[in-house]
Amino acid sequence: MKYTVVIPARYASTRLPGKPLRDIAGKTMIQRVYEQAKLSTASRVIVATDDQRIATVVEGFGGEVAMTSADHVSGTDRLEEVARQCGLAEDEIVVNVQGDEPLIPPQVIDQVATNLAANRHAGVATLSEAITETEVFLNPNTVKVVSGHDGTALYFSRAPIPWPRDEFADSGHLSAKKLPTESVLNSLQRHIGIYAYRVAQLHSFVNWQVAPLEALESLEQLRFMYHGIKIHVAPALLAVPGGVDTESDLLAAIAMVQRGEPA
Repeated sequence: MKYTVVIPARYASTRLPGKPLRDIAGKTMIQRVYEQAKLSTASRVIVATDDQRIATVVEGFGGEVAMTSADHVSGTDRLEEVARQCGLAEDEIVVNVQGDEPLIPPQVIDQVATNLAANRHAGVATLSEAITETEVFLNPNTVKVVSGHDGTALYFSRAPIPWPRDEFADSGHLSAKKLPTESVLNSLQRHIGIYAYRVAQLHSFVNWQVAPLEALESLEQLRFMYHGIKIHVAPALLAVPGGVDTESDLLAAIAMVQRGEPA
């Protein structure tokens, strides 16, 4: 199976300025993301940026760069521009690997691409993992996903869904660190922000207006669902470390790399 990885990378970040170029144990963050992506079976890995500083660094370590518009409001818009620049066919698969995930396992990059290729009814594929703590479940910064029997998403939300009514009938459970029972854990899934797209759906996305649900939740994947595009969801084969958004996240990533996690 042939697919392309695109890594959107912006220099501006309110919480961690110059994030793609921050050092992680001797290499920039963007280089570590790129190297993880190159360990996948992708036929091509491209960093998409609007900043020459990032482009210069990527070219310096031998990576491929696509210069894109500074006006994009989302990584999906940036991906679509790269697909157009490269002349990718409408049925080709593009995987969006976030530029702030220097520890992403290459196996999950392959997984999400393979899942989309195997599910022709879907235009997008993504991954999830079990939620094991009440605090995470209730956190609006944790995006939750509910799927149907065929593995396609029913909804994504920042709200705690599905709501385990009986388990939480006793409000004492809400302050407990661990969720109450295994049956609940099997139903509660955190969305992992890696996507595989068919190029045709990327072209459609940029021509659609922001959907009402998308604006309400601030979740751009809801634009696809609003227009009837199926999103395939599967549990990730491996744990995916969180992205780097803050100085503390950066320190944690440095520590993991120094410990050899991942190799």
